[in-house]
Amino acid sequence: MGKGPHPTLVILHGLPGNEKNLDLAQAVRRAGWNAVTFNYRGSWGSPGTFSFGGNLTDARAVLAYIRDPANAAKLGIDPRRIAIAGHSMGGWVTAETAAVEPDLLGAVLISAADMGLRGVQGKYSPPAITKAMDGNREALAGVSGESMGAELIANGEAWRLDRLGPCLKDTRLLVLHSDDGLRPDADRLIAAIHAAGGTKVQDVHVATDHGWSDKRLTLQALVINWLAGL
Repeated sequence: MGKGPHPTLVILHGLPGNEKNLDLAQAVRRAGWNAVTFNYRGSWGSPGTFSFGGNLTDARAVLAYIRDPANAAKLGIDPRRIAIAGHSMGGWVTAETAAVEPDLLGAVLISAADMGLRGVQGKYSPPAITKAMDGNREALAGVSGESMGAELIANGEAWRLDRLGPCLKDTRLLVLHSDDGLRPDADRLIAAIHAAGGTKVQDVHVATDHGWSDKRLTLQALVINWLAGL
């Protein structure tokens, strides 16, 4: 809002992405930031075939797009001041992206799900991960529960969040977790960052569900206050 350029927050949705966090995007805009949301390829009507690997590529493609001088000027974006945030699976995409994009101001993980760990666990019970993926592929194109599970199993060790400690030790992170059973995923990543010498992690637990249904204003305040300190 107002004359730019503005700092920008890119917000990544989860699996399949029913919660788009558009209220968070509007709150961020009211705080003087641009907010960018998008759907991964093959999700929610976006062209292409969905894949977890494609999500990682798409996140970096969005960053490249908004950093392009012509696009940044048109959209009022300051390409030197970009942060990213992701919810659930999007938190995994966010961490993976921040690990290879050192010029970001920082990253926010909201109830992040470690998709690499899901793949490692799925290796020992393929029917279970197939069933879990079948229940989370609404509005995803070109995939089945079996194909999604197989991709995670094939890449599980390479996609575990706790391997990112050395890559994220210098990144400013806001790690938010809730009462959804995923806190251990966040704790393992934080421990790996601390083991690598990182000290720039703010770690906050809020008693709410995976979608932060009754704590949406709390979520907005946590993110906006953190952004203000960047």
